[in-house]
Amino acid sequence: MSVKYNFCAGPAMLPPPVMAKAQQELLDWNGLGVSVMEISHRSSEFIALAKQAEADLRELMSIPDNYHVLFMHGGGRGQFAAVVNNFLGDKGRALYLVSGQWSKSAMEEARKLAGDSQIDALNIVENINGINTVVMPALKGSGDEYRYLHYCPNETVDGIEIFDEITSPWPIVADLSSTIMSRELDVSRYGLIYAGAQKNIGPSGLAIVIVRKDMLELPQMPQASIMDYRLCAEHDSMFNTPPTFAWYLAAEVFTWLKGIGGVKAMEAINKEKAARLYACIDKLDFYRNGVAMANRSRMNVTFQLTDESLDKVFLTEAEAKGLLALKGHRIVGGMRASLYNAMPLDGVDALVTFMEEFAARHA
Repeated sequence: MSVKYNFCAGPAMLPPPVMAKAQQELLDWNGLGVSVMEISHRSSEFIALAKQAEADLRELMSIPDNYHVLFMHGGGRGQFAAVVNNFLGDKGRALYLVSGQWSKSAMEEARKLAGDSQIDALNIVENINGINTVVMPALKGSGDEYRYLHYCPNETVDGIEIFDEITSPWPIVADLSSTIMSRELDVSRYGLIYAGAQKNIGPSGLAIVIVRKDMLELPQMPQASIMDYRLCAEHDSMFNTPPTFAWYLAAEVFTWLKGIGGVKAMEAINKEKAARLYACIDKLDFYRNGVAMANRSRMNVTFQLTDESLDKVFLTEAEAKGLLALKGHRIVGGMRASLYNAMPLDGVDALVTFMEEFAARHA
């Protein structure tokens, strides 16, 4: 079988060693004679797995002791609603920074639940000479003006990433669905971090929530118990039956990441992957990228062919070469190569080689 590289934006590829181990253990996990999908989430074996997974994640991200780590349902979109319901109460207000499709969706969900009067929004991307550039506003105001500030450091659709740490007078809530563990960050700067699993953690359906304990003292709105951060923390993420197989795979991904040197080592690899692909795009007039260099995403490299009539040919030939899921999001078109943690350098090199050959043949 020829080697294939999956550039899907999500659900994304998982590390091959993790998939191989899951395959090996699928019918007999931990010597129990049954799958991890078939045992009780309250069994001693699964509780041990859950505790180790949390310990590994805390180590990988240097999570301080005054934060809860929750394994929850609903993916990232589920947290769009949970954040509002857990923190805004009847009169609380929040500020949303809009940098692309996902932060916009989070803002729209917040306004649906809390109303326009409780949710302020600032568009922080400007098109300057045809290039999308993040222009961060001065975040000033009284500490009690907003319960939190929400932003998305990486926009998977738009290929825009914010690398600078934000300084805010209000607690920062960050959607790290597509960047968690891809680069180092200071968790203590955030009131809450959430991430859908299907990029750098595991399969879809699971969400990781890292919440500073004092945030749980804020008044909440009526909501389903299953999305209540307080109940989830009180019951060690087992208020109800959690997505156990996704949790198991996340635990294996954490182990794999520790084995290659942790987040610091992963960040260096991710920088190199993105640098090689952007160098190809910039070198050839055949391709173009419309994001300012300071805001180019490492995780989701978006690009267009200067001759858009060749888009379908490019995708067909790429797939024939084993380069999968390169079609851009339907909203923006063009191409998108997602370079999450599991994507090896060899995959990027294979894509660059194809792009160079394709440009030479069709120029």
